[in-house]
Amino acid sequence: MEPPSYVLSIAFFPLNSEHLIWLALLPILIFMSALVSGSETAFFSMSPQDIDNIKKNKNKTSDYLNRLLEKQDHLLATVLIFNNFINIAIILISTYLTHSLIDFGDNVVFGFVIEGVLITFVLVLFCEVIPKLLTASRPVSSFKFVAKPLVIMIKIAKPLSYALMRTTSLLNRKISKRKSNMSIDDLSDAIDFTDKSIGDKKILKSIVELTNIDAKDIMRPRIDVYAVDIEFDFKKLLTFVVDCGYSRIPVYEENFDNIKGILFVKDLLPYLNRDESFEWQSLIREAYFVPENKKINDLLKKFQQKSIHMAVVVDEYGGTSGIITLEDILEEIVGEISDENDESQKLFTKLNTNTYLFEGKISLNDFCKIMNLDNDYFDETNGDAETLAGLILEICGEIPADGREIELKQFGLKIESSDAKRIKEIKVTVKSQNNDSKNDS
Repeated sequence: MEPPSYVLSIAFFPLNSEHLIWLALLPILIFMSALVSGSETAFFSMSPQDIDNIKKNKNKTSDYLNRLLEKQDHLLATVLIFNNFINIAIILISTYLTHSLIDFGDNVVFGFVIEGVLITFVLVLFCEVIPKLLTASRPVSSFKFVAKPLVIMIKIAKPLSYALMRTTSLLNRKISKRKSNMSIDDLSDAIDFTDKSIGDKKILKSIVELTNIDAKDIMRPRIDVYAVDIEFDFKKLLTFVVDCGYSRIPVYEENFDNIKGILFVKDLLPYLNRDESFEWQSLIREAYFVPENKKINDLLKKFQQKSIHMAVVVDEYGGTSGIITLEDILEEIVGEISDENDESQKLFTKLNTNTYLFEGKISLNDFCKIMNLDNDYFDETNGDAETLAGLILEICGEIPADGREIELKQFGLKIESSDAKRIKEIKVTVKSQNNDSKNDS
């Protein structure tokens, strides 16, 4: 009577000398696979300090390390080649021995478990997990053990590793030609989702958003710029320099739209004892002009390349809109940078939790930062306005009288001080919070 199909029927065959040779070879191959996997982890787990300590010893290990550091790409390719060849050999030998020594009969599933699952488990556990855990916990001592074998393997696998690297290089070139579709907004959102414990997250986001900010958004408008007439005599110039307190001053001829250059106050120091007829105009340095729509990330690169700290911002007609400095750009990244002159130039005062008093000349970009709003919060409203006062002029079409109140999205605006030419102070009240704001004010 034949046994039911669900009963395991397994026959074992006797061992011969050939089987014994393959059985003896298996643990050797498993050890070699573990050695290769562990050597990769040992090399790339060493810290810069560990590498420096090995180099200082000036021995065989340091020589091996220097060779491997010069051929890191070859090392990765070599590890990949040896690991795959050894693991394939282990699988083939294990399968051959299984078929030679065991007859599973009709028990196909059980045979698959033994040949596939069990062999894979042994490979992963003994050839990957255990060696990598051991070498990662003590990378320096592990590297000293595998340094020489790694150098030998690189020499043996050089033809194959070179072919592999050439193929990879060609693929990388083709892939690199494809442009990324990730926008700046996507990158900014990605930073928002990073770990909250990252202390520089706000700075990272500010750096990303530099590409969305134009020079006109953060420049000092012409009405607030201290500039000197090129016709001033030396005595009048010195008085002006002392009064304004700045180290770099634009110089104009006839009017501010005709900037002739920048005066560095430090250049005047050797000539302080000269009389009023001294021709200080010879000390003027060339000005760097940028358009209003110049992105400040590009401008920062130009400042670095040209070793300058100030640029004159011009409009589409060539007229001077204002100036922008290196400090203005850095403040977009790290926040407000205060110095001894800034207290008298404070552009807002917080009266209570929801009420602020702003100078009309504050830029919309600074207003958004203070109120925790997105940079594009007023894009649908501001037209060509760059300041809070300019935004109100866009809305009203005229200079509003003192006391006039204006509703704008979640804010109530009240004109506190104005004259015939400009709006000086605005009281801003936060009436409600909506989705346009990033955080509570």
